[in-house]
Amino acid sequence: MIAPGNGSRPVPSASVRLEHVTTAFGDAIAVNDVSFDVQPGEFLTMLGPSGCGKTTLLRIIAGFINPSGGDVYINDERITEIPAHKRHTGMVFQNYALFPHMTVFDNLAYGLRLRKLGRQDIALKVKEALELIRLEGYGDRYPRQLSGGQQQRVALARAIIINPDVLLLDEPLSNLDYKLRLAMRSEIRRIQRDTGITTVFVTHDQAEALTMSDRIVILSKGRIMQIGRPTDVYENPSNKFVADFIGDANFFDGTVVASDAGEVAIALGPLTLYAPLTGDVPRIGASASFSVRPERLHIRPRGVDRETKRNVYDATVEDHDYLGAVVRYYLRLGDGLLVKVDEHNVSGVRYRSGETVTVEIPPDDCFVLPVAE
Repeated sequence: MIAPGNGSRPVPSASVRLEHVTTAFGDAIAVNDVSFDVQPGEFLTMLGPSGCGKTTLLRIIAGFINPSGGDVYINDERITEIPAHKRHTGMVFQNYALFPHMTVFDNLAYGLRLRKLGRQDIALKVKEALELIRLEGYGDRYPRQLSGGQQQRVALARAIIINPDVLLLDEPLSNLDYKLRLAMRSEIRRIQRDTGITTVFVTHDQAEALTMSDRIVILSKGRIMQIGRPTDVYENPSNKFVADFIGDANFFDGTVVASDAGEVAIALGPLTLYAPLTGDVPRIGASASFSVRPERLHIRPRGVDRETKRNVYDATVEDHDYLGAVVRYYLRLGDGLLVKVDEHNVSGVRYRSGETVTVEIPPDDCFVLPVAE
């Protein structure tokens, strides 16, 4: 943890709240009536495709963009009209924005000097910051002498060395290669936990959101689709957009042929699939849609007893993708329906194109979705 140092503020743990925030650029609405809160010390991620409004919302919290309507609060203090330099937030940009003509030490010391800290306090806090990001001995180097991951850590340390109320991260891993991104996910999360700082993170990468977040706000076209823990949004998506955007999924659209308080049967042409029902009981003949993750389906050699299991069908292997740890199979059911099945790789590719297999779609792993969103 970066220690406060003499005369500086203690490490804060702030709350953030957005109430009915709306922002338009000309006739285009970028953010449409968005409300959510961030708890003290929480790591909250805003996730969504390009143009969903996540970066706009982050810049509204930072004070770089004024909303057309609604309010922003930090620690229950309304800051909607307070300029960015008075909000006491720390921002890490996608391109890091390090000063190229300054050493690592001077980049880290920059915000402290603006706050009129003494030389000894600055030296102590920079030392602690370098220890936090595991770059002891790098103070005399320039940004051009650092790797991408090292630059990213310096940018992170520069943002938190001033002990801001809230840390804001705008896709800071997007410029790193795959393996370095994996390492930096853990590094950012470690630093956030060590400091206890309230953090709002923006990404379009679902894996980053799932592995790093306490909660996720999923956005589409300026609106919130779902807010929840990583397990909530993955296991219980609130609509088809969330189910499709988070992870991968098979989607089935059909007609309700039977239902009660616990289960619904949906006809997909000549096939009938069963799924648990957690909401209102739909009427017979109503349209219905449900989904299941590819890793929840099971492939077996042909011959499973259909008298004892529901959602068990013969299928033909149409193709497969060898992905190393996982093999994805594309199976064609008897009615022509194509399903994706992910199988953990324990013995390579087990089924070949043209082979007839049995596929099980466990009813308890299916989730019913609203037809219209």
